[in-house]
Amino acid sequence: MKARYQYRFYPTDQQRQNLAQLFGCVRVVWNDALAFCKQSEKLPGYNKLSAMLTQSKKTDERKWLSDVSSVPLQQSLRHLDTAYKNFFNSLKGKRKGKKVGTPRFKKKTNSQSAEFTASGFSVKDGEVYLAKIGTIKPIWSRDLPSEPSSVTVIKDCANRYFLSFVVEVEPNVTTAKNQSIGIDLGIKTFAVMSNGEKALSPSYSKHDRKIRKLQRKLARQQKDSKRRNRTRIRIAKLHNRISDTRKDFLHQLSTKIVNDNQVIVLEDLNISGMVKNRQLSRVIILQGWREFRNQCAAKSEKFNRDFRVIDRWQPTSQVCSCCGFRWGKIDLSVRSILCLSCGTEQERDENASRNVEMVGMGHRHDLKRMGSDCQTSNG
Repeated sequence: MKARYQYRFYPTDQQRQNLAQLFGCVRVVWNDALAFCKQSEKLPGYNKLSAMLTQSKKTDERKWLSDVSSVPLQQSLRHLDTAYKNFFNSLKGKRKGKKVGTPRFKKKTNSQSAEFTASGFSVKDGEVYLAKIGTIKPIWSRDLPSEPSSVTVIKDCANRYFLSFVVEVEPNVTTAKNQSIGIDLGIKTFAVMSNGEKALSPSYSKHDRKIRKLQRKLARQQKDSKRRNRTRIRIAKLHNRISDTRKDFLHQLSTKIVNDNQVIVLEDLNISGMVKNRQLSRVIILQGWREFRNQCAAKSEKFNRDFRVIDRWQPTSQVCSCCGFRWGKIDLSVRSILCLSCGTEQERDENASRNVEMVGMGHRHDLKRMGSDCQTSNG
């Protein structure tokens, strides 16, 4: 299976200038090709777009495209072709997941990237050579497991530079300590597990308050001014701090869960519907529930685990996990329930996590419920 290994690097002044030129050329090629696609009656393929790029390099307006490597420019056209294919497959229902929109024009203020295939880069003696950029020394936080097939140079909105390698990794088959685990995701407590463990999410409120204050300041400043650009970069840095903190927390938690359990069961949450609650939308978005689910799914495949997702309509918080008695909907402020059938006092989230595990393992937790059998899905 393929995986990405990302490393940060600090370019020299000359390399920073060369990279800025490369990002600009990639952005222009993408925007020119996208504009041509929107004006065409029939969508042109990659071959036609590539021929147009070759002709545009011979003109006076675009002759400076020859100053950078042609590999990232061709990759930009391939990405555009793939983006349109994903869009049409999404319209026809051939692509799973959320609907994909049409490709958009790239902006200079957004994150910039350029992809090099095997013919445009090489890795030797801890250094990475990029065509017409030079030799880069990334910070090797870990070794590459195999020879990379491609590398992407990334500059984020906070002016940080990264190298992202695509490598082939072998699935790591290990023996799990536990047979299964059910996980109930929340806001105050990020994850409550069926074995009684709880995981508290980091606090993002301090940085979030600063972001909201700076965003109000940004809205009052004149566009394209130096002060507005400084404020924009400050906001991007705060967003990166929140993102880095969240990623570190989610990676550690998902790795521990996948290492210790053979079957991981999560609930299919309707996040797009939950964020419509104006009081909780910002907090829900900061938690990263979908990112946690994607990490658990990817690591389960890597470590040969069974990842399952139960249906979102399962009444996991409305049923006693001991006897199956259904007490119905209860307010979110109620955190503990006394079962009228068996007399067991159930903590709301722990009870839900045990029900999630039982449904995921094929056991019907609601013995008095009528309807079809419980269903689970992989991923």
